[in-house]
Amino acid sequence: MAGKAIVYWRDQRAGMLSEQDDGYVFQYAGSYVRKADSQAISFTLPLRTEPFYSKTMFPFFDGLIPEGWLLDVAVETWKLDPRDRMGLLMTCCRDCIGAVSIIPDEEEVQLLKSTLQTPCLTASAFLTWCCFLF
Repeated sequence: MAGKAIVYWRDQRAGMLSEQDDGYVFQYAGSYVRKADSQAISFTLPLRTEPFYSKTMFPFFDGLIPEGWLLDVAVETWKLDPRDRMGLLMTCCRDCIGAVSIIPDEEEVQLLKSTLQTPCLTASAFLTWCCFLF
């Protein structure tokens, strides 16, 4: 699933991550870069106005995606493709541990809703619930 996601640092819109035919693009929001107290979301993605390009998912973002049995639960519950890194990121990383949140761009919300089998429970809430079971 190709898509766009808004990247938040705490409660500030830090940038946009998008999947394209030839890879991924991350670009900080100009308003975020201009703030005196802005921080890079990762050492591998330093603050700058120019976009970053990668043929594969940026390691920082890929590291936010659940692994192991928790990934299995997410894939099974929402019928996700485990190779669809952008889809997993947008579904599972809305409220992950740390200061970064990944929120699907408004254009993607309807598409994601149609893929979720349990629309009354967000992905992050479900994964948190699963952690308490084990």
